[in-house]
Amino acid sequence: MRFIADVPLPAKLSELSRPELEALLVEVFVRVAGLEKIVGEQREEIARLKGLKGRPTIKPSGMDNATEPPKPAEMGKRRFRGKVTPRVKIEDRVVKAAVPEGSRFKGYEPFLVQDLVISATATCYQRERWVTPDGRTILAPLPEGVDGHFGPELRRFVLMQYHQGQSTLPRLATFLHSVGVAISKRQLQRLLTDKQESFVAEAQEVLRAGLETSPFVSVDDTGARHAGKNGYCTQIGNDWFAWFGTRSSKSRLNFLDLLRAGHTDYVLNDAAYDYMRKHSLAAPLIASLAAQPRTSFADQAAWLAHLDQLGFTSLGVTPDPVRVATEAAVWGSVQSHEFLHDAVVLSDDAGQFNVGHHALCWVHAERLVHKLDTFTDTQRAAQSRVRGQIWDYYARLKAYRLKPNPRRAVALRKQFDRIFLRRTGFATLDRLIARLHANKAELLMVLDRPETPLHTNGSENDIRCYVTRRKVSAGTRSDGGRDCRDAFLSLAKTCDKLGIAVWDYLGSRLKVAGHIVIQPLDRYVRGRVRPA
Repeated sequence: MRFIADVPLPAKLSELSRPELEALLVEVFVRVAGLEKIVGEQREEIARLKGLKGRPTIKPSGMDNATEPPKPAEMGKRRFRGKVTPRVKIEDRVVKAAVPEGSRFKGYEPFLVQDLVISATATCYQRERWVTPDGRTILAPLPEGVDGHFGPELRRFVLMQYHQGQSTLPRLATFLHSVGVAISKRQLQRLLTDKQESFVAEAQEVLRAGLETSPFVSVDDTGARHAGKNGYCTQIGNDWFAWFGTRSSKSRLNFLDLLRAGHTDYVLNDAAYDYMRKHSLAAPLIASLAAQPRTSFADQAAWLAHLDQLGFTSLGVTPDPVRVATEAAVWGSVQSHEFLHDAVVLSDDAGQFNVGHHALCWVHAERLVHKLDTFTDTQRAAQSRVRGQIWDYYARLKAYRLKPNPRRAVALRKQFDRIFLRRTGFATLDRLIARLHANKAELLMVLDRPETPLHTNGSENDIRCYVTRRKVSAGTRSDGGRDCRDAFLSLAKTCDKLGIAVWDYLGSRLKVAGHIVIQPLDRYVRGRVRPA
């Protein structure tokens, strides 16, 4: 008891009544739980620094799966694998049978066998060389798709295995050596990172198409290593596309910069001034910016010079005028390029994602109640009761998404207040649900925009491939390698969502003989149609 410095103790504990002793004991339990949490985090950090295995993560509560409508039972129906339809041309080969004389031929019984042939080939192109009468040298061009000393099929295989197959460079090199390809690790690395500007540009166009046309985007981030330093990878996507960007910061300014999709300009417009007012920038400062005739700046240097001229950089007030004004100008750039125009940004309540029309994930919100520490039967009963109410309410929201109705929306808003304004007697739980009620507009965005999902499971599923890549290959060293990794993961995940085989996509881009024509992916995203 003497270590709980913030708990005032009476002269004699025997003078306290039983309710007072119980209240004191509950407060001590809460503080001990907080200390145990801090000690646990410190132990995990020590284990991470020592390279030891950390404690397992807590399993999700299962609210989303539990609130799915029951599926009709299919009794008496036996499932079959279905007809096998290979994507390649089937070769018919007749197998003779040894039969005695007098037998009658009754046709054929098909037996389909699929196989894979992996072999290395080497072709030496003898290119004709001519000298014209005027002294010019003419050299016969290489066949389409041949760009360098490694052919398009080999390049497609390397890109496919590394980025979608999540293989490592040493294992790829070992495999290629075993089938007869003479290639070094350095040459293999060049196949992965050199001359890939077209893929990086296409991934950028996919992001622009998604931001221009999508009614909502779901976002998330995770840790990343680059150039020996800790960074962060941000995911932006929805049902039609996915894009990844790795940067050294996870600030709101970084997120806004990613939303510019490669543009570098800073714009002062109505959206920028609204952002400034929302984030409490002083009115005289906003007026000084609005009074200037110049509203567009090509790059960061020009923008910072403008702020310095107006005296923003010399101010030492809170909030930082340079930061708020810069975020606002970047947001103005996002809107000027018609990105996220009236679109919803769905996140897990990380502060950097709170821009524009913002919605929150219900699964993350319920998880706060699910993980709450309880110490008495009364507290556990209160927690269970609130969780049950949230689950029932979540099921009603899912039903509303399928059949939106204005009257039902009004009823759901009133029910939200009844759940999250109620007092349970469990102080910590009451503070938590009051905090959730403060986010009412963001949690109930679905009532105004039914197309918005109720959770960020899509983002977490998308970013899982990046986490796997991080576990397999740790981090990147060069900026080019970082951009290639992000671009190919973005393109591979977008292909999966559009129903395009990554193998066919790479074959189309690398001009493999007999390839299937795949249009630029941003066309499918803009049209929101899957290729035939």
